[in-house]
Amino acid sequence: MSCPKVTMHQGGVALSRVVAGMWRMGDWSMSVNARVRLIEQCIEMGVTSFDHADIYGDSSVEALFGEALASSVTLKKQLQIITKCGIKLPTHTGGIRSLKHYNLSDQYIKKSVDNSLQKLGVEKIDLLLIHRPSPLMDFDEMAATFQDIRASGKVLHFGVSNFTQTQFAALNRRFPLSTNQVEFSPLNLNAMNDGLFESLQDLNIAPMIWSALGGGSIFSNHTAHIQRIHQAFTQAGLSMGLSPAGAVYAWIMRLPCKPVVLTGSGRIQAIAEAVTASNVQMDALQWFELLEIIRGHEVA
Repeated sequence: MSCPKVTMHQGGVALSRVVAGMWRMGDWSMSVNARVRLIEQCIEMGVTSFDHADIYGDSSVEALFGEALASSVTLKKQLQIITKCGIKLPTHTGGIRSLKHYNLSDQYIKKSVDNSLQKLGVEKIDLLLIHRPSPLMDFDEMAATFQDIRASGKVLHFGVSNFTQTQFAALNRRFPLSTNQVEFSPLNLNAMNDGLFESLQDLNIAPMIWSALGGGSIFSNHTAHIQRIHQAFTQAGLSMGLSPAGAVYAWIMRLPCKPVVLTGSGRIQAIAEAVTASNVQMDALQWFELLEIIRGHEVA
């Protein structure tokens, strides 16, 4: 069973419907060969898109992934690289500790792109995302920065992450964006309730979803309400031939804005469960039954 692809916006980048999130790669204790095999197995399932950020693993994950790519000459041509920038982690220099902050200046974004290219060992980034919005961001400056980087050939497409509907619209008016990567799960319905998904659907832009499983809380939290949610998705999965996690992915991917979901596991089976879900469509009545359990009440 192969993972389908989604064109994120008209004439734009095509990503696998399931994106392999690399946030925790530094915690997986994988050898280079194991990392190569994970990437190969993902590609074999049609999961050709890999999500990074310059700060993941205390800024180590891009280099770990790049080390794997460097050991196999064929891998680079088969995948899409997504990475993010804009968050500046604290540093300790001369006994002075800087604070964590956002930097979306022209100079910083361009430097981040060069650093990511070097660590990943690739000539281009398929999709660059601004990791989080900043109160000090200048939309005109950011749009001009994107134009310069695109002209250089270093980045093919651009998007954002964790932007509000208003923030996305303001930047998208100045430069065409490919996606908004946001948190969404049965435990966090904000993007569905605040109009963000509808606004993206109206623009024919597919969102990317992080923490689709609520950081694992759906299956590990033992409060009564979340246990009911867990049980409901377990039953839904049984009726569809999916794992409980697969049922959550199917519930999310049923949305008409065509969300692309990120996985967060280094286990190939966990990624395969999302791929299986990407090939089925949940019945609308079942979707609303799950929504009622999630909310704890029926629709109005």
